Amino acid sequence: MSDIAFALHGGAGTIARHLLTPEAERDYRQALHDALLTGYDLLRQGAPALDAVQATVVFLENCPLFNAGRGAVFTHEGHHEMDASLMDGRTGQAGAVTGVRSIQNPITAARLVMDHSEHVLLAWPGAEEFARHHGLPMQPPEYFFTEHRYAQLQEALQSGQVRLDHSQAAPLEEPLPFDEDPKKKMGTVGAVARDQHGHLAAATSTGGMTNKRYSRIGDSPLIGSGTWADNRTCAISCTGHGEFFMRAVVAHDIACLMDYRGLSLAEACRVVVHDKLAPVGGEGGLVAVDAAGNMALPFNSEGMYRASIGSHSPLFVGIYRDE
Repeated sequence: MSDIAFALHGGAGTIARHLLTPEAERDYRQALHDALLTGYDLLRQGAPALDAVQATVVFLENCPLFNAGRGAVFTHEGHHEMDASLMDGRTGQAGAVTGVRSIQNPITAARLVMDHSEHVLLAWPGAEEFARHHGLPMQPPEYFFTEHRYAQLQEALQSGQVRLDHSQAAPLEEPLPFDEDPKKKMGTVGAVARDQHGHLAAATSTGGMTNKRYSRIGDSPLIGSGTWADNRTCAISCTGHGEFFMRAVVAHDIACLMDYRGLSLAEACRVVVHDKLAPVGGEGGLVAVDAAGNMALPFNSEGMYRASIGSHSPLFVGIYRDE
């Protein structure tokens, strides 16, 4: 039996202390803690890395605090379009769905695509037809409705902006209470793992951006951009401004820097997140684990909801840059 390692994120962006009440911060830290142990406990019991990351992302999709599953943001038309992907570093197999509206847990649908189809990525409405055929739980629009996400949509509609959930508008002179603040940053969720057999896996899920139109798709369901896993190098799950992460093929680029240039996980992540993304405005971050069980949780934004634990790494939960 070898070392196990597990890390997750719940979104990166302008996450400032003045935007979170003490009660909200406590809720986020508890949710990150519980999600982390969901996956880590499975690893300790001998579960495959792929099952661990999927279970943790399901937990985060079911938590309305985060922009995935039940907490997904609203599109311009007032509905939800959710994306998810996962990849098995042992086999190189992957699955993803995009634009789904009714699937309770999009990451479970992505796993279904990987395990029970010849494809990697299915889009709405076919992805939902496929999920229904295989008996996945569906939910009505009311299930995905949360008051603070609806408030975000109304604010975006009034301003005429498409609002990335990871970016910050002009700061409020007097921050609103947590439940009323339309500028809270919850973002994409994701997890990476190394199991006791040395296998790696990654999973990512998101509700996209508030007020998005024209079936916009970000990096989260795209293998190589938002999600990557290869036993030889690393497993990556990204969060941030999707357009930049797509153009930089962030997740795969980190793996390539390790594979072709021999960089360490930490150095490869630093090069991509800070040297490549930051100068061009690519705000965000990622969680990563390598073949030896080393972990990295880099980000170039003000904060990132994140947590990690390993055989030789104590449990860590962080939100702000100075943690």
